[in-house]
Amino acid sequence: MAIEFDIDRQVADIARRTTDLVRDTVLAAEEGCHGDVHAGPEPLRRALQEAARAAGVFAPHVSHRWGGLGLDLRGQAVVFEAAGYSLLGPLALNCAAPDEGNMHLLEAVATEEQKNRFLAPLAAGETRSCFAMTEPSPGAGSDPRALATTAVRAPGGWRINGRKWFISGADGAAFAICMARTSGEPGDPGGATMFLVGSDNPGMKAVRNISTLDRALFAGHSELAFDDCEVPDEAVLGEVDKGFAYAQVRLGPARLTHCMRWLGVARRAQDIALDRAARRTAFGGPLAELGMVQQQLADSEIDIETSRAVLWRACWELDQGRPGAQLTSVAKTFVSEAVGRVVDRAVQICGALGISEDTPLAALYREVRPFRVYDGPSETHRWAIAKRAVRAARERQGAVR
Repeated sequence: MAIEFDIDRQVADIARRTTDLVRDTVLAAEEGCHGDVHAGPEPLRRALQEAARAAGVFAPHVSHRWGGLGLDLRGQAVVFEAAGYSLLGPLALNCAAPDEGNMHLLEAVATEEQKNRFLAPLAAGETRSCFAMTEPSPGAGSDPRALATTAVRAPGGWRINGRKWFISGADGAAFAICMARTSGEPGDPGGATMFLVGSDNPGMKAVRNISTLDRALFAGHSELAFDDCEVPDEAVLGEVDKGFAYAQVRLGPARLTHCMRWLGVARRAQDIALDRAARRTAFGGPLAELGMVQQQLADSEIDIETSRAVLWRACWELDQGRPGAQLTSVAKTFVSEAVGRVVDRAVQICGALGISEDTPLAALYREVRPFRVYDGPSETHRWAIAKRAVRAARERQGAVR
């Protein structure tokens, strides 16, 4: 089956309306709060989402059954990029992390009762959620097998104990999807289970909100403590001891949707750089006529187009139901670094203006740097990419023999 690069007319229309929404409404909201929504202002979130509903672009990734537009990953790539042009665009469309990834996971794994209780209000924007997997050292981080939080059998359910940190969106979330070890020891490749834990559970408490470089993820990042947190059997998401497999159901597409959103940021930074290069006069002419500036602008165009190409290819593979681990790692690594290069060049081209608050570039710069760390740092992805490539080469050699 050929890979199609034509954009479906319905998708193109949704992307156009998303672009209009971002330009007419969302950018002004971002400017008003300087892109800082770590405090989680609910009135702002709800106002932006009402505007997205009115524009007919709300929840593009969610199936029609749960009130969304039902786009596949290729369609999402186009619309999410348009939304990502503003730091608050994904929030408006209800396709921001971590909720977007959790919706996908719940649609794929949850029981009907769990979908009605957790997915329906989340997809409607009535609630928010978080994904509690990462732990302080020496717990789970780049290596999820280091998972140290435990869940043991208790009368009628399970008792969870452990510490989680850098849990995005936890402050004010209605529930957490908590990963805990139900068998084995830290370092073992299996034995993890996912649990749905309501925010009203007295065994799950916020320790602190962590001050971080980025500021545009709604409600920021928190540290959570699970102290004798008791949950019923109905809280198990999927099957016991299958948590690591379900994590891949979530993380593969989530890496790509991160890339989609940040590609919109890269386009915005490049637009600012192009406008500045065309308008700013120095050394007898516009900056755009200087060879060194031209090279930076050209390199950014190359990074944006290449990022989009590798992203769309990975989306196509997953939409076909094919294993996508290698391509999602390639896309996440390349796009996270390319986006950083594009924003960095835009800052350089704009000079003093670029590091000031007179343009959004300083805020964009802060936001894109963590992208090379979360959802697997570049180093971890490169290690995995190389391992898979070597394994494939050895399999080919064995076949030749």
